[in-house]
Amino acid sequence: MNFELVIGLETHVELNTESKIFCSCGGHSSPKEPNDCVCPACCGMPGMLPVMNKRVVELAATAGLMLNCEINRYTTFDKKNYYYPDLPCAYQITQLNHPICVNGCVKVKTSNGERDIRIKQIHMEEDAGKLVHSSSSSFVDFNRTSVPLIEIVTQPDFRSAEEVVTYLGKLKSMFVSSGISECEEGAMRCDVNISVREEGAEEFGVRTEIKNMSSFEAIERAIKYEAQRHMDAIEFSTEELVQETRRFDDVSGKTFAMRNKETEADYRYFPDPNLMPIVIDDEWLEQIKANKPVALDEKAEEYLAQGISDKEIAMLLSEHKIAKLLDEVVALGCNAKDAAAWILTDCAGILRKAGLKLKDLSIKAESLSYLIKLVESSKLNRGAAKKALIAAIENGADIEKFVEDNGFLKEIDDSFIEAVIEKAIESNPQAVADYKAGKEKALMAIFGACMKELKGSGDPAVIRTKLAEKLNG
Repeated sequence: MNFELVIGLETHVELNTESKIFCSCGGHSSPKEPNDCVCPACCGMPGMLPVMNKRVVELAATAGLMLNCEINRYTTFDKKNYYYPDLPCAYQITQLNHPICVNGCVKVKTSNGERDIRIKQIHMEEDAGKLVHSSSSSFVDFNRTSVPLIEIVTQPDFRSAEEVVTYLGKLKSMFVSSGISECEEGAMRCDVNISVREEGAEEFGVRTEIKNMSSFEAIERAIKYEAQRHMDAIEFSTEELVQETRRFDDVSGKTFAMRNKETEADYRYFPDPNLMPIVIDDEWLEQIKANKPVALDEKAEEYLAQGISDKEIAMLLSEHKIAKLLDEVVALGCNAKDAAAWILTDCAGILRKAGLKLKDLSIKAESLSYLIKLVESSKLNRGAAKKALIAAIENGADIEKFVEDNGFLKEIDDSFIEAVIEKAIESNPQAVADYKAGKEKALMAIFGACMKELKGSGDPAVIRTKLAEKLNG
C-alpha cells in the first residue's frame, strides 16, 4: 500500500520588540532572572487592562507582506479560555475572528521540486509563562507572559519532512534578516499537525499534533517517526489512531501521547471587550509597505545577477549576518562575486580550522574590502592577504596595521624584482641545474626563494614568468 503524508504547521514567532504586547515591560531579551520582568498587567492582577503595542501590529503586517498575505484593515482580539499554571489570567489574548493577515503563499524548493505552501492566516497573540520543574517542586516564571507572538498557520500542503524544514528555514531567514524576530533560544516554536492517507485518497487521515518543537532536526525526526507510526497502524493494525496531542522525546526519538486534541469549542472563544478593534488605514499601510525589507527571492535574484552561484546564495541567505557583510563590502566598491568567494571560501576555511562557523565571523566590512582591493590592484599577493586574514580572524589583528608591519606593501619596481631573481638563482644552483635538466618542479624551489625575499609583495604570476624567462634565456 502506498501512502501520502499530509502536514500542516502552526509556527509561533516571538517578535523583536522593546516591550510586551499589552504592557510596558521589556520584551523577549530583557529578563535576566525569573520573574524580574513582570507587572500587575502581565501577571494577571485583577482590574488591570491591556494596552496594545503599535509596533507589534507593524511587525505582524510586515511578516504578512513578506509571506504574500492579504492584510486585514480591520482586526480584532479574542479571549482563548483554558487553565494552566503558566497562564495567570486563565485565558490567552489572541485572534480568531479577524486575524491581521490571511491567504498568503510561500514557495519551497526541495529535491522533489518546487511547491506552493498556502498560508491560511497570521494572527497576533501573547505568550504564556514558563514552568520549571525540579524533583520535588514546580516553579512558574512569568517573564515570558505577554511577550508578543505571531502564529503562522499553513494549510495542510506539506508532503515531506524535507519540505517542512525548508519552509521553516526560509521563515527564519526572512524574519532574522528583516528584524522581525531573533528566531533563537526558543523564539521560534512549531506545532506539527500530521496525518497519513492512502495515495490518491481525497479525505484526510486521523490527525496528530506534535506540540511545541523548536529544533529543525528534532522536527524532521518527529515527522518521520510519526508518519511510520500512522502507516503501521493503517496497514498492520498495530494500534487505533485517535486525534490527539503528542510530545516528541529527543532521546528515544519517539512521540508520546499528552492529551486528546482540543477543538475550537473547548476554548470558548469570545471577543475581548477590553481591546478596541485595530483599523489599519491607507497611510499606515503605505508606511509599513515602504519599510518592508527586500524579499529573500528578490535578494537571491540580485545575487544571481552579480555572478554568485546558487550554492553560495543558499549559504548567504541562511546567515543574515554574512549576507549583510557581503552587501557592505560590495557597497565599498568590491566585486560581489569575488567578495562572496573571500567570505564563503577563505574566511569560512579559516573559521572551520578554528572550530568555528560562518556566523562567528566578526571581521569588519572596511577591513575585508581594504584587503580585497589590495589583491585586485596587485599591491598584495593572495598568500600575504591570506596571512593577514588569518591574523584578523584568529587573533583579532587590525588588517591594515598587520599588512604594514609585515612590509607587505613595500613598493617594488622591475629592477628590484630582477635583483631578487638573480639572488635566488645564485643561492639555489642545484635547483637551477635540475630545472635545466628538464625537471619542471625544480622551478618552484627558486620561485619560493623569490617570494620569501619579497615577503608577499609583487604579483606571483609576473615573478614566476620573469624567473622562467631568466632561466630559459
